[in-house]
Parts: sequence; C-alpha cells; structure tokens
Amino acid sequence: MRCHLISLSTQLAKKPELVIFTVVKDLLSKHSINPRSIDILVSNCSLFCPTPSITAMIIHKFGFRSNVKSISLSGMGCSAGILSINLAKDLLKIHEDSLALVLSMEAVAPNGYVGQTKSMLVANALFRMGGVAILLSNRKKDKHIAKYQLQHIVRTHTGSDDQSYCSVLQQPDEEGHVGVSLSRALLDVVGNALRTNISELSPRVLPYSEQFRYVWSVFRQKIWALKGQKEKIHVPDFKKAFEHFCIHAGGKAVIDAVQNSLRLHKEDAEPSRMTLYRFGNTSSSSIWYELCYLEAKGRVKKGDRVWQLAFGSGLKCNSAVWKCISDLDKDIRNAWSDRIHLYPVEIPNEM
Repeated sequence: MRCHLISLSTQLAKKPELVIFTVVKDLLSKHSINPRSIDILVSNCSLFCPTPSITAMIIHKFGFRSNVKSISLSGMGCSAGILSINLAKDLLKIHEDSLALVLSMEAVAPNGYVGQTKSMLVANALFRMGGVAILLSNRKKDKHIAKYQLQHIVRTHTGSDDQSYCSVLQQPDEEGHVGVSLSRALLDVVGNALRTNISELSPRVLPYSEQFRYVWSVFRQKIWALKGQKEKIHVPDFKKAFEHFCIHAGGKAVIDAVQNSLRLHKEDAEPSRMTLYRFGNTSSSSIWYELCYLEAKGRVKKGDRVWQLAFGSGLKCNSAVWKCISDLDKDIRNAWSDRIHLYPVEIPNEM
C-alpha cells in the first residue's frame, strides 16, 4: 500500500471555490444582475478563512467595483448566516438605494480531523460543504420583485458562560491534530440560549393573548413555589406567530430538542430533518436549504411568516423572521427541485 499526501493548499482549496463561484454566478444570472451594481458584499464561513478573503475572491472573479463595501466573517459558527444578514441590513440602513449580496457557506474539506478523539470525529460525520447566496435591497424598484421582507432579527450570545463557550471548540487533540470538539453539554447550553432568545423575540411576534397566558403562568409558578409546589410555565404557541419554521439542521438531537421545546408538529420540523438527511449539516447555510425545501414543496404563500432559527459556536442563538410579500413561482428552481417529489422520507431512529 502506498499513501499519498494531498496538498491542502491546492486540491482541497479548490472545492470551496466550487461553492463560492457557483452560487454567486447562479444568483447574478437568474436576476440579470451586473456584478458592478453590487454595493455591499458580505460573506461568512466558519472554518475556511483564506488570504485573500472570500469576498476578495468574489470581487476578483466577477469584477466588482473598487468601492464595493466588503466584509468577510469567519469563526462565527453555524448561526453566522443570520449575522451576515443583520450586518447587510445595518449597512443598507446607512446606504440608500443599494444592493447587497450575502454569501453564507461552509467548507469542511480543508479542515477534516485526522485524529482519534471521539468528540472531534463526530464533526467529520456530521458536517458537509454547502452554500447559498442572497440578495438584499432597499431600492424602490426592487420592491415588486422581492420574495421576502425581513421583519425581525434577534441575536443571543451566551459566551460569558464557560460551559457555553466550550460547547463547540476548535482545538488540537493530545497528538496535535486540530479538530472541532462537540461537548456533551451542547444540548443544555443550546436550550438555555434558545430560552433567552425566545424571551426577546416573543413580544415582537406573539399575539397579546399568548403573551398574557405566558406572563400569567410565570406569576402562578411563583405563587405555587411559595407554597412548596410546582407549576408548569405555559409554552407559547408559536404556530400563531409563524406558518413555517427553519430550524438549524445541527443534528437529529438538536432538531428533536427544539421541536419538543416549542411543541411543534412533525411537519413543522420536516424541512430541517430532510435537509439534514440529504445534505448533512451545512452549517450557516442549512436554514436556507430548508427555506428552499418549503418553496419547492409550494408551501410558502403570500403573507406567510417564516422563522429561521440557528445555533452556533460561542454559543450563539439567532433568529430571523421573514414575511413572504409576493406570489412565488410554482415552478421555482432550487437545490430541491430535481427530486422534491421523493420527499419527505422516513428516517430511521439510528443511522
């Protein structure tokens, strides 16, 4: 047997370029956008951080203007897609009549773990390469062609807590092999971050009736606690606030935990489970694969509200709320279109 070393700087570095250039080219071509008309460019990729940056690669490939406002985010984990959207939104508030392009992706090939530590080997089996490009605009002429309107973004960062900070950590093992370690406490810290995020999001989206029931249940719990008895806190019905849910496909356990915590139906978590089943954990882009699933199924109607919920290292929990403002094309073409008729599929409990 002969073993050959594959250079990370050549063979594997080309794979992220396939994602970067393909999704950007497809987006610009689909909407007949001249690359020089892009005013803001934001990219995020947690593990792949080349020099020159990802945005520099895009600018060079497509010939963007020299005064394009470009930012590359790295190391922000699986929730970085919403962070990029938030950054682009803030820049659009400052710069009127502008067009922003957001690239959200992950590249695992250059960062594969070659050691033997089990907590780091999990990432090799779970994560996959994927990416998405999104156009955001504040130009009046784009209002009639826009599919969604961004209504809310809520960001939560629990990194001041040691357990949260160390739950997803890139570090070398005892033999010096660098990998991403996933701690056993991950689900607990995700749950804590989710509760904090929801407490801020709920007043913005829930009807007053649900807010009152929640506040009343908290009051009752405190009263019963004084008597030494327990009272369950009312879990708000988020189906009254959203028609669709895009839960980060971080793993079966994560999806199960969020579905149970929010008391969602099987169909509500279907986009997340099918995305995980077909594409794996594509990190920050997973919530967009899920939205594409809903669109390919023809489930998103004008006026519907979509909740994108993502978790990432740090630990971060981020929410984005979108409202569909147009009638979507029934023959929409996206990552699911060629085989959407085959889904959903039954997934075994153990794989």
